[in-house]
Amino acid sequence: MADTSDLTREDVAHDDGAWHYATHHDIANVIGQFTLANILHMAKKTKEASRFYRNAYEMHSGSPDEYPLAESLLQVRLLCLLKSALPLPDGEMIELRKLNEKMYTYLRGIEFAWKSENKFPALKIMGNCFEAFHTGEECDCLYLEVALRCYNDIFRPSSTPIPPMLYMFWDKNPPGEIQNNIEYHSDLLGSRFKIYDREEAAEFLDSFYGREARDLFVKVRHPAEAADFFRVHAIHQHGGWWIDADLKLINDSVIRNGFGSQLYVTDNYYIHNDFFGSTPNSPLLQDCLLSLYRNSYLHHGLFIAYKTGPGIFNRAVNRLIYRSLNSDDKLQIDIRDNTSFRTVIEEIEAPYKLTSPNWQIA
Repeated sequence: MADTSDLTREDVAHDDGAWHYATHHDIANVIGQFTLANILHMAKKTKEASRFYRNAYEMHSGSPDEYPLAESLLQVRLLCLLKSALPLPDGEMIELRKLNEKMYTYLRGIEFAWKSENKFPALKIMGNCFEAFHTGEECDCLYLEVALRCYNDIFRPSSTPIPPMLYMFWDKNPPGEIQNNIEYHSDLLGSRFKIYDREEAAEFLDSFYGREARDLFVKVRHPAEAADFFRVHAIHQHGGWWIDADLKLINDSVIRNGFGSQLYVTDNYYIHNDFFGSTPNSPLLQDCLLSLYRNSYLHHGLFIAYKTGPGIFNRAVNRLIYRSLNSDDKLQIDIRDNTSFRTVIEEIEAPYKLTSPNWQIA
């Protein structure tokens, strides 16, 4: 059992948030140690975070019904060691391998990728390690980052054009700034722009995907989740481009010149689901739908960004990458960086964001 009675500011890297938590909460338990470690991890104090993840692991009962799971605690402890440029202890890696083989291969692959100029073998080492995690967790981002550093080995251009249509959703009663944005896109694109409201979206889902899809849509927790749910179905059915109602297209040539599936990633390798394009019935969106329904039925309370948002796009791309590596058939997906995203998209001022729940990933 870890001893937490003599904790000092130095133990938490003099981080004010971590120190406040440690001195105002009971940390002599799994959740306390886990939360303290998360605070340090988010603050990039990874060496110190690794210690508290290890403490939480040692306190864990080992039961598969106690969350976080023991293997998750050990995995993130070891990942923090890698982030701190520290070696992975052989004994702990053996422990992790016994608990979860995929988490073990994930860390071995990341270890290789961060040490080697040639990143491609790391993908072979990792295999489909991401399947050990919820959609959208850090594993999905790090796997994609490694793959994008081997871009020419994995991806190739497509010759199938994306339909030059732009789609948007707003639940109901758009505020002034959103209404102005809707009118801007209507003026810019005319008949090539289509916005759905909640009622029309529900009818669309019922018509093309059935009652179950409609029921899941109307029962979502938040309008952002409704938009997430609908966008995948709309582009899967129609093909074309999706844009969120709080984004402004500043270069409309992009929607006239897209092929296959075109995506953008954030600086920390989450895929932008707020603006993307794809052909109808693409393998990318088919896999997004698979995760969307699985999460909706099995993981109702998952963070929206993981459950229905960027997480399902990251997982879909990673699955396609994994299949490509095992078939030598390159992916017809174009993935561009956040700098490219900012050349075609502008975020509008929307006061409602200041009071909205923290469901997005920046």
